Amino acid sequence: MDTYDSSSISVLEGREAVRKRPAMYIGSTGEMGLHHLVYEVVDNSIDEALAGHCDTVEVTIHLDHSITVVDNGRGIPVDMMKKERKSAAEVVMTKLHAGGKFDTNAYKVSGGLHGVGVSVVNFLSESLHLEIWRDGLTYEQEYERGISVAQLKQTGKTRKRGTKITFKPDTQIFDTIEFSFDKLSERLREKAFLNKGIRITIHDEREEPERSHEFYYRGGIAEFVKHLNKNKSVLHDKPIYFEKVSDPLSIEVAIQYNDGYDEKVYSFANNINTVDGGTHLSGFRSAFTRTINAYAQTSGLSKNFKGSLTGDDVREGLVAVISVKLPQPQFEGQTKGKLNSDVKGAVESFLNDRLTEYLEQNPTVARRIVGKSLDA
Repeated sequence: MDTYDSSSISVLEGREAVRKRPAMYIGSTGEMGLHHLVYEVVDNSIDEALAGHCDTVEVTIHLDHSITVVDNGRGIPVDMMKKERKSAAEVVMTKLHAGGKFDTNAYKVSGGLHGVGVSVVNFLSESLHLEIWRDGLTYEQEYERGISVAQLKQTGKTRKRGTKITFKPDTQIFDTIEFSFDKLSERLREKAFLNKGIRITIHDEREEPERSHEFYYRGGIAEFVKHLNKNKSVLHDKPIYFEKVSDPLSIEVAIQYNDGYDEKVYSFANNINTVDGGTHLSGFRSAFTRTINAYAQTSGLSKNFKGSLTGDDVREGLVAVISVKLPQPQFEGQTKGKLNSDVKGAVESFLNDRLTEYLEQNPTVARRIVGKSLDA
């Protein structure tokens, strides 16, 4: 007879849990999950940039399929944590849900910590080398499959600052450890668009000659929509761009129409691509439709048009990016595909005011947009 009692219940914690059920933490053990490891480390560097402490991130794919991510941020803290009896750096590397993202004084806004943090990368790597440059000193530590080989050591002096992580994904876990230069480049370009002024580079040492890209966009998401429209015929050369930087919610919107029929609207929350939308996108859509309708009526452009323009009418040929940054966002699901935090009203009123003002001040562009919507 089968017994089902307390002895049947197994408790998996930390490293063991991640290695036994990796897909729960990174989505899959295929190509998607493999690349997610890189995004997780890069997101930590981007969070340093969002906090105003980093402006350069460098990613290198090595011949042996290992990856190095370097930033010029503050460097992971190295002081001892009394309760853990380990350095703060080792705790960050070996404990789930450990890190500065939980401290609102350290990071007001963060997009990293996809529920997991860099420890998951460590647990799923055959080897990981950590190097920290902080307060004029260099510290190093080695890990094998998430277990530290030795304590964090001070290994020299330096004028640099930041964190360097080199990891090699574990072939016991992943179906493939072959990174795609193009896939990584696409994601890093997106990060550079969303964080204007950050320089992100990627090098691929597997190719001869070595392939590399550098992404740096002073125009941020305004350059993003131009990039998305690059092979299209546009209705207005200069993207429409609005920004509101405030505490606790910052909003950026970039809009450019092309003469096509498809709508492409991308939404982001704390640099995370919310592929399933959310409150920021619904706020954008309702304000956009209402504002275009209001302008069409007050300007007399729609006097021969019966009824109101629909959302589909006004979004035909629209390419737009909406990016919000807020503390402690609420997402639906581990993969963060949808933003649940209630920012709809704030996005709506912001876009309503700014787009109304723009249309009134730019009648030529306004006429083209309304004309295209009426023809839809």
